[in-house]
Formats: sequence, structure tokens, C-alpha cells
Amino acid sequence: MELLKVENLSVSYGLSRVLHDVSLAVNSGELVSLIGRNGVGKSTTMRGIMGLQPPRGGSILWKGKQIVRRAAHRNARDGIGYVPEDRRIFSELSVWENLDVARLPARGGQTPWDEDRVFALFPDLQQFRDRAGGLLSGGQQQMLTIGRTLMGNPELLLLDEPSEGVAPLVVRQIERKIQELKQAGLSIVLAEQNLGFVLALSDRCYVLEKGAVVFSGTARELGRNQDIQDRYLHV
Repeated sequence: MELLKVENLSVSYGLSRVLHDVSLAVNSGELVSLIGRNGVGKSTTMRGIMGLQPPRGGSILWKGKQIVRRAAHRNARDGIGYVPEDRRIFSELSVWENLDVARLPARGGQTPWDEDRVFALFPDLQQFRDRAGGLLSGGQQQMLTIGRTLMGNPELLLLDEPSEGVAPLVVRQIERKIQELKQAGLSIVLAEQNLGFVLALSDRCYVLEKGAVVFSGTARELGRNQDIQDRYLHV
């Protein structure tokens, strides 16, 4: 089942056009990655889908329904969860309070997310459930941001640069947790620069360059395409 279909999405900041007719699709239970160097439009694509950055043009279909330019809070209540690159936890609130504030009811047929389920996924958070979010390590804050979004019981999770600024050991831990979420049936869009991270997790990949899709295919096809890697992914 096709959950999300984006067609010819264009986004501008003032007079500067940063996305050029980006198209992508996500099927139920699939992990799809947007990959490219810094500044190519990955985060803008995610923000456009979520409703945080109004597109200049294009179409966004969520379960067959047009949601382009719909408010972000309505998209969240309709099953789209967004984990921002800059985390944006509530630093003065405890871990538990950060989770509680994002709580939304589960949809029909879903196994609901609550704090116990989040703590089972991220045991570090249970250990520090009463600690202020601002006192956590960078990796723990990333886990908290993901956990907070899961408390909204999303059907689709938009994960923006989850490995950015995180120690390599924690990156591997987060990779395993994303794999667990995928195995549980959650659909995921992952925006990343880390090629190894993407290839380990993805079903399909879209490579972005200067706000446009320059490659789309399976993770295996991307892993074998040295020309695309050299031209668009390696520094």
C-alpha cells in the first residue's frame, strides 16, 4: 500500500529556490532514504512533507489524500511523525515530561506507544526518566527526540539526520533501534549523509543534489553504483 506520494515538490526561501520538482514515494512498512551532502535539500523536503515549510508547488498525497500546505499539527494528528535534525527537546522538562507532552491516541489496529514501550526501546531513557532533557548527552537527546515522536503513535516517521553529531558507538545503537522500528512495521523516511548508515537500513534511496533527485533505486543498486557515490556522496 502506498502511504506517501510526493510529486514535483518545489520550495523557495525568499527568492531562492531550494527544491526543484522532487518526487518520491513510500509504501507501507518501507524505509526510504533521502541521501546527499549537506545543503542539498534533504531537510527542506522533510519540512515540506510535514507542513513546516509551505511548498511553492507540487503535490503531497498521504494515503491518497492531498495534504500539501496543510498545517503540521494536523499532519501529526493524522499519523505523520517528525524527528527534527536539531532535536528541539524541552530542556527544562524531565525525560518523562518530554514524552508525556507528545502523547496522542493510537489509531485503529496499532499497538500503542507509551512511556513503557519507549523505555523498552531506549533503556537509557528509563534510567534518566526524572532528569532534565537538557542534561542528557547528545545521543540520549536523540533517543528522547525519537521517543517523543513515537508517543504520537505515527504511521510514518520522518527521521532527519539521526546520526548527526552523535558518537560512532551511539550511531550503531540508533541504527539497531531504527531497524527494530522497521521490523515492527513502522514506515520511515530517513534523511542522512552517512552512506553506510543508509545502506544498512534502507529499502530504497533517493540521492539529492542541488535540490533535485539525481538517482532513485534500491539500496543494493546504490551500493553498487560507484559513479553516483563518487559524484554526489563522497566529499
